[in-house]
Amino acid sequence: MWHFFPENYMFSYQVQRALTQSLYGGGETNEVLDTASKIEVGNLESFHKEWLAQGRRSLSEANQALDEGRTISARAAFLRAANYLRTSEFFLLPTDGRKFPTYQSSVAAFQKGAALLPTPPRRVEVPFEGSTLPGYYAEAPGGAGGPLMILFGGLDSTAEEFFFGPAQLLNERGISLLMLDGPGQGGALRLHHLHHRFDYEVAGTAALDWALANLPMDPQRIGIMAVSMGGYMAARIAAFEPRFKVCAIWGAVYDYHEIWANRPDTHPLATILQHIVGVDNMKDAREKLSHYNLRGVAEKISMPTYILHGEDDRQNPVSHAYRTFNDLTCPRTLNVVPASSPGSAHCQIDGFTRTFPMYDWIQKTL
Repeated sequence: MWHFFPENYMFSYQVQRALTQSLYGGGETNEVLDTASKIEVGNLESFHKEWLAQGRRSLSEANQALDEGRTISARAAFLRAANYLRTSEFFLLPTDGRKFPTYQSSVAAFQKGAALLPTPPRRVEVPFEGSTLPGYYAEAPGGAGGPLMILFGGLDSTAEEFFFGPAQLLNERGISLLMLDGPGQGGALRLHHLHHRFDYEVAGTAALDWALANLPMDPQRIGIMAVSMGGYMAARIAAFEPRFKVCAIWGAVYDYHEIWANRPDTHPLATILQHIVGVDNMKDAREKLSHYNLRGVAEKISMPTYILHGEDDRQNPVSHAYRTFNDLTCPRTLNVVPASSPGSAHCQIDGFTRTFPMYDWIQKTL
């Protein structure tokens, strides 16, 4: 992975994230690089301040274009603003009074921009244990009655950001997408205070039942996928919900407790982990993660399963992909992007074109 900040992997990763999502409307390359150039490396306050400033500039551009009736330009600027504001919220502590308002502004900008699309994604609320899982349904052109994928994110993602890549890549292959904030994610966490859980099949089944009852899709062509930490979640859902017809693991996680056992309490993502599982210290967080593994689980998956992983993944080692693949007893495909090539980093954030074979496989299999 190319590093904008050679001495700071996590800051560089977020820059790459925005650059890659820019290909699908989630930014503009030179705006991203200009913003990054103003950040004091390692300074979380500087990170927040500069991304927030760029988000507000893009938001002002969007509002001015909208006032003048230039709706296409307004749409593009709203969507860029949404992703910049999401990035600015990323490292804010859960106790920081700016975190929730920044999240809200990101979602509002996304929804204003999405509403100006020729075919806007539909906002949805999936009932879940007395609350709801918020998200969006992006129907493929002519996709009514066709295949559907349900997508959950990972440790730190939001449903909105999956418009910038997955929704478009699936839709152009004739596959509709239901992208959701599950427990511990996005609005499910920030709005409804639903924390992450190891038995993610409960959320997967709720999403599937709602889709079958409410969306115009073919029940014989529905799949599950998830990214990053979601590599554990997708596998867990597939293992205990055999009604899914395919499973796509975008970044494998065989044992999430093991991953965090090798990280210090001061890891940049530690506060995010504590927030999503609903504790205030790493000892309790690691205890929660003791159940997050695929031993005795992966072999229960019955539907065709695709694993995509980068050999240079510094967050979830490639060994997790091999271990998950070797435990599978279903039809299986493993795609490891070779080291030192674009797409070899965590979840192909450094080269989204390396995800295309996964989407092609989904299209062919469904």
